[in-house]
Amino acid sequence: MTTSALAAPATGAGTELRAAGGRAPKGENRAGWLFATPFLVLYVLFLIGPVLIGIVISLFNTTTVTSGLGSWVGFSNYADVLSSGDFWASMWHSVLFTLLTTPLLVLLPLLFAVLASRMIRHQWFFRLAFFAPYVVPSSAVCLIFAFMYTPQTGLVTNVFGWLGLTAPNFLGSTSGAWFAVVLLTLWWTFGFNFILYTAAIQDISEEVYEAASIDGAGPWQQIRSITVPLLRPTMSLVLILQVLASLKVFDQIYILLAGGPNYSTRPVIEYIYDTGFTSYRGGYAAAATMVYFVILVAVSAGWILVRNRRAAAAARGETSR
Repeated sequence: MTTSALAAPATGAGTELRAAGGRAPKGENRAGWLFATPFLVLYVLFLIGPVLIGIVISLFNTTTVTSGLGSWVGFSNYADVLSSGDFWASMWHSVLFTLLTTPLLVLLPLLFAVLASRMIRHQWFFRLAFFAPYVVPSSAVCLIFAFMYTPQTGLVTNVFGWLGLTAPNFLGSTSGAWFAVVLLTLWWTFGFNFILYTAAIQDISEEVYEAASIDGAGPWQQIRSITVPLLRPTMSLVLILQVLASLKVFDQIYILLAGGPNYSTRPVIEYIYDTGFTSYRGGYAAAATMVYFVILVAVSAGWILVRNRRAAAAARGETSR
């Protein structure tokens, strides 16, 4: 009897034992914990640890110019944050940025990923061209766009002139500043969602398209009836990732606009930065961070709840059939 023949029953028995008992053998559990330990250590040190430290600091009148926690103030920092008009104004700026960028960065990458997948040759070029800006550092991107937005000499302002339009004051007016930062973000982060859609499209079997083609479905019918429906899970993932990423905007607004003009574009993270490192109110900034953290967790939890309900409804629909 060969070694493979001897190993087969043992493997089957182990699988049956695991299926019956619902637990993996102790050796596998130990190996799993050993492999996960480096990640868990980093997770505790750089995520759980700072969160706990932030909670402690938020309960004291801590400043960033003196050592120690300062005097105990309890939840007064949280009361100040929740009653601060500046905090909620900056929170609205983060939400507004999310509303302006999320639809563009969810739908446009989907459109271009579908079109690129239909290219017979040189698909690699389009993937590289769309993804390349994503790896450029935010500081470099902001400097490039600041030069492009320069009045009279900038490329973007000249484009408006070529079209016979008056270019807005990109860096000096609120509406122009929002246009400037949204355009920058669209060009800079477009590639990440594009790659997610591209990977999902590659997982769709070619046999499905061949069968549809045999049935007489044209390219647009295949996209509408096959590609888009099968990409809905990926669209859901891209949507929540984009919402969270947009709510956490900081780099491009801070470097390009510094929250201006007159704090009309300052997002909540820049507000936390200003209060913590410019006004030296460390305890207040920590409390604002905790409030913002709770908001992000609530958004994520809401998305998970909606997703689970949809999955349960779909499962009930399949069962009723």
